[in-house]
Amino acid sequence: MQSTFPNHRGTARTAFATAFAVALLVVALPSTAQTEEPIKPIAADTKLDAKKVALGDKLFHDKRLSKDNSMSCASCHNLSRGGVDSLPTSIGIGGAKGPINAPTVFNSSLNFRQFWDGRAATLEEQAAGPVHNPKEMGSNWAEVLGKLAKDGAVVDQFKQSYPDGLQVKNVQDAIATFERSLTTPNSRFDRHLKGEKSALSADELRGYQLFKSYGCVACHQGVNAGGNMFQTFGVMGDYFAKRGGVTAADLGRFNVTKDEADKHMFKVPSLRNVALTAPYFHDGSAKTLPDAVDVMFKYQLGRPASAQDKELIVKFPHTLTGEY
Repeated sequence: MQSTFPNHRGTARTAFATAFAVALLVVALPSTAQTEEPIKPIAADTKLDAKKVALGDKLFHDKRLSKDNSMSCASCHNLSRGGVDSLPTSIGIGGAKGPINAPTVFNSSLNFRQFWDGRAATLEEQAAGPVHNPKEMGSNWAEVLGKLAKDGAVVDQFKQSYPDGLQVKNVQDAIATFERSLTTPNSRFDRHLKGEKSALSADELRGYQLFKSYGCVACHQGVNAGGNMFQTFGVMGDYFAKRGGVTAADLGRFNVTKDEADKHMFKVPSLRNVALTAPYFHDGSAKTLPDAVDVMFKYQLGRPASAQDKELIVKFPHTLTGEY
């Protein structure tokens, strides 16, 4: 499902109500078969070129991609921390404070667009963004290629994987290929979907049922439990008026399209490994999963829920932590 919801309050609510109705239909179906569930398991085999993955891995962790050789992709997307930096907003070269929370790199290949505002259509395109951003790596491809060209081992790796060797497009391709290897299959929820009856506890299973019945699944579905549509942050209330201090990053998709209807619209984040990736939202404002669930009920669902139901719902995302 790849759709966008307008920002106009009435229209946005109508669109959300339609998605919510679809979610309720899913809940009404028997849940015995994997094909009837709105969330699908991640495939275990990515079938990627091993040499390109290895080269991309090296580049992903290479600080020469930054102007002052202090930052790599892994600086903000730490694979030992769920693919994030655990900060509200990231820190770039020279201590520059970035405007937005770093999304996880794990399972990013399963997203329909890249970045919170969806400005990159592919992982290859996304790879160029941080390199050129003055608050991230602050460099450029000519500078990066000049550094890499002095490394004979890296040059040889490029020659082994690409007929034309060390080129900008090949750097982007190698990094993107490595990122496509960063899927996390075999979560307990995936095993549940495949029929392992003991994979989830009774509370976790109840949490998933509530996740569906309250309508969370209207936006968080598909293989990545999200990442496949844009949605306005604040469908049922003005989140930004309440929080205050609106920044350019808060404008979301509008920064790409300049369409007033796209203000405060963002790519719905994946819930895969979400238990590992606090703080939450594009502004890093929710420190914990319970905090994030409270915000979602108030501003996205616009409905109350008992403390017990919320506690059970919070248990469900913990089952989406997969294996890397």
